[in-house]
Amino acid sequence: MKGSVTISHLDLTYTSEMEKAMYKAHGVGYEQYSQKLDARMKVEQKRDQDYLKGKSIVANHGKQLQAHS
Repeated sequence: MKGSVTISHLDLTYTSEMEKAMYKAHGVGYEQYSQKLDARMKVEQKRDQDYLKGKSIVANHGKQLQAHS
């Protein structure tokens, strides 16, 4: 069907350490992440924000290094 999107259950393999890290970082476990689209979207939005923040920090640090050269 044109314009439709299918989201299915993710078949993930993870360790207990990965589970702990997921809860600590996002407040959700892998099972909920794999089964619930809203949980997955929140996690991925936060990951995207964290990536952009890190990218900005690196860019600003690079500018400071160039200024002191």
